[in-house]
Amino acid sequence: MNAQSDYYYEASARERAQGLLDPGSFTEFMGPQSRCLSPHLAQFNLTGAFDDGIIIGAGLLQGMPVYVAAQEGRFMGGAFGELHGAKLVGLLRAAAAQKITAVLLALDTGGVRLQEANAGEMAISEVLRAIVAARRAGVAVIALVGGRAGAFGGGGIIAASCSRIIVSGHGRISVSGPEVIETNKGVEEFDSKDRGLVWRVTGGRSRALLGGADAYVADRISAFRDAALAQIPNAPPFTLESLQAEQARLSQRLAAYGVCRDATEIWRQAGLETPAPVADLSEADYAGLSRLPEADHDAR
Repeated sequence: MNAQSDYYYEASARERAQGLLDPGSFTEFMGPQSRCLSPHLAQFNLTGAFDDGIIIGAGLLQGMPVYVAAQEGRFMGGAFGELHGAKLVGLLRAAAAQKITAVLLALDTGGVRLQEANAGEMAISEVLRAIVAARRAGVAVIALVGGRAGAFGGGGIIAASCSRIIVSGHGRISVSGPEVIETNKGVEEFDSKDRGLVWRVTGGRSRALLGGADAYVADRISAFRDAALAQIPNAPPFTLESLQAEQARLSQRLAAYGVCRDATEIWRQAGLETPAPVADLSEADYAGLSRLPEADHDAR
């Protein structure tokens, strides 16, 4: 793969799926030739896509059989609809049934399509159920976040439900989008036009420092691939004990930082030196920073 085509942010979903796997090993399921069009979009005079905005398939990752799913953030913001979600659910169920080692999930979504509201919400819930079943079956589900849409709404919940999360500087993860928070709570609570604030709260660098992502990588498909290879063997067990421990850690984090209104306050309180310029650091300088001491666990 040449340097120009290796940029993750600029790549299409299909390019990401192919680039993450060994050359020539990707086999797409339900591709454009299957004409998998959403049955709902035509009612709103919207043009559909023959893959409904998500690429799914199988291939090899350094010789290891894996499944991969990649959302197309340039189609309706990667939003979940009924068919879109069903393709991902089917892939996860197949992975669990066949004991596939890992599923790489390249999230690039703003949440649920408003045109398919209830069906989209149900799709999110079924995806979550399928992730739980896959992890219980021993499948490592690795979330990759580095696209233009990020992982918002149900996509943020899905990311947090995965075994591991890999993020780049372009990646953003949050349940509620900045505009949603401002609309419901007011600009005093969250100014969605303050891009610095938005990136400090939802951006990949902040998520990695706080432990909301397990690995931070450069904006390269090859970097995401290498990180996935490193994270798959380290996927945590999916047991009651691990979930209880994670919940306890989340409670401790809320007690410690619940009054903070900006990521810089958390970084400063946790002892991170010179927190303000984190967003302005070069990739090399940022890589030299240490995660916060309590971030090395599975709590999101």
